[in-house]
Amino acid sequence: MRKLRRRKWPAAIALGAMLTGQMAAPLGYADEHHHRHSPSTTTPIKHVIVLIGENRTFDHTYATYVPKRHEKVANMLSKGIVRADGSPGPNADQARQFVVNTPLPSTYFISSNNKTPYTSLPTPELNGAPNQQTSLAQIQSNPTGSGAPFDNTVSDAQLASLEPSLEPQDLGLLRTGATGAAGTTGLDARVANAANLPNTVFQLTGPDLSYDAYTGDTVHRFFHMWQQSDCDVANATPDNPSGCLNDLYPFVATARDDSGSNSMGFYNMQDGDAPLFKKLADEYTMSDNFHQSVMGGTAANHVTLGTGDFLSWSEFNGMTAPPASTVANPDPQSPSSDKYKADRNWAQCDDPTKPGIQAIVSYLESLPYHPPTRCETGVFYMVNNVSPGFLPNGQIDSANIVKGSKVPPSPLRNIGDALNEKGISWAYYGGGYNAAVRVANGSTDPFDRLIASNYCDICNFASYSASIMGDPAQRAAHIKDATDFFDALEQGHLPAVSFVKPDSILDGHPASSKLNLLEGMTKKIIDGLKRHPDLFNETALFVAFDEGGGYWDSGYMQPLDFFGDGPRIPFIVVSPYTRGGRIVHTYYDHVSILKFIEKNWKLKPLTARSRDNLPNPVSAGSNPYVPVNAPAIGDLMDMFDFHHEHHHR
Repeated sequence: MRKLRRRKWPAAIALGAMLTGQMAAPLGYADEHHHRHSPSTTTPIKHVIVLIGENRTFDHTYATYVPKRHEKVANMLSKGIVRADGSPGPNADQARQFVVNTPLPSTYFISSNNKTPYTSLPTPELNGAPNQQTSLAQIQSNPTGSGAPFDNTVSDAQLASLEPSLEPQDLGLLRTGATGAAGTTGLDARVANAANLPNTVFQLTGPDLSYDAYTGDTVHRFFHMWQQSDCDVANATPDNPSGCLNDLYPFVATARDDSGSNSMGFYNMQDGDAPLFKKLADEYTMSDNFHQSVMGGTAANHVTLGTGDFLSWSEFNGMTAPPASTVANPDPQSPSSDKYKADRNWAQCDDPTKPGIQAIVSYLESLPYHPPTRCETGVFYMVNNVSPGFLPNGQIDSANIVKGSKVPPSPLRNIGDALNEKGISWAYYGGGYNAAVRVANGSTDPFDRLIASNYCDICNFASYSASIMGDPAQRAAHIKDATDFFDALEQGHLPAVSFVKPDSILDGHPASSKLNLLEGMTKKIIDGLKRHPDLFNETALFVAFDEGGGYWDSGYMQPLDFFGDGPRIPFIVVSPYTRGGRIVHTYYDHVSILKFIEKNWKLKPLTARSRDNLPNPVSAGSNPYVPVNAPAIGDLMDMFDFHHEHHHR
């Protein structure tokens, strides 16, 4: 929900040394376009752009996609779970969902043999989707509580200033899609047959709900997602050796929030939904086996994307652990309620006596390859969204760190550190960052505050980092706004590695955004690349998502450690070397992006324990989706064809 995604900073923050550092002249990028003096690469790729959208699984987006050129795809249509028209298919029961019978176990569980199938699914819910347009007067009176869609009192020029990451012809998307309902909670009656959905997945769009409409959010938190997955090795099959049934999605979500059966909804490309994502899959190379790295939500997955590891509490002002009130206890509140006793953000996962830990650890130990927990002794790990202790201007928010509501500056090594050591240029471009800095420095301008509230601080792995965010020169050189990315792209001079994060209006997150807004920003990047053919010929654009947002997916998940992996998410590589509409089945997750960067620029794994040490998968010919050498994740190299010159027109 939008209200959960907002990030606020005090309206007035004293200026000091950190502000001086922020205003310092940024370090110049190497001229990577000509790369005369830049480090050599192992492939023709001299620039990687990682664009990260929000909260959609592979099946939710590509449920009915039909590949070109005799390629195969593992989605709901190919598995017979749905038909091309979106109706239930002959194998619809593969998506059947269950209620765990009462009395519930007294402690947290991630599997159940005491369950009953729904007669019909719980109803789909609005759960935060905006019901009306926002006016200029509302922005002026409550900027941090405002968001798209906007009405005509917000001028076209103001729309363009709010969202410079959209092309002018797409700005109209910021005015459309409100639900028209009386409020932002309750039944989503726009969904066809909403009050009597069959017990399987259902198409979101229909006569009363267009692809351009905002739809409700659903739960996507660490312990909830493990529980929704219903994993037990006793249920293992050759195609699904983890034994995860993924059949408790609405049950867990309904206990947690007002999302009902939202997790079972999907878009239908056969009906014209997600047209740009379809076009990219038709023209370039797509993975149907790319996974979120961590069960749950945004922050932990972005951190793993940048570090190959998991964020832990670092000693701060003598505190060696977060406050006890911020530590999760996912045991059921009662025999009749799966609502958790303490739905919090930190977990000490090395200690199986702590609530919630034993169920996951015992499951990992039962797997034939015994994946490690990666839980160090006495360490508390962030498992749900917690903002960085650094404000956008670099100041440390000590008061909120001590409360446990923000993360202490972290020494965890990230890909930026590794690139810096080799003199390889990079930047993290976050939508709304410049406005967030201005607000942290005291701006009370309503548009600054609106834009700043949509900057995603938890999405920026470097914003947690003492070595980057805590160093004024590093911060000025590497932490930038999405507008800076488009400026660099227009000039045809990108750093070697660019992480690009839309703000929360454009990122595709349910309720606070729409998938077509993310498509609009994606299109602007691709159009910019194609205006510079020489740059495009040596660039790989990775179009990824942070996590599945709690939506159901039919794909295999490979347990790598206590933290994940999680469900499949869309992943496409746009490059002259990935043309042709190929679909690659190798097992990947976010850390595969790190492995590609490291292999391309001849870097070592980040640390001895980071996941980029894992081997590339080996799979049996009969099942390319399941590594036989688990735990293993690919390095993305097999998504490219560097032996044929597809880049020549």
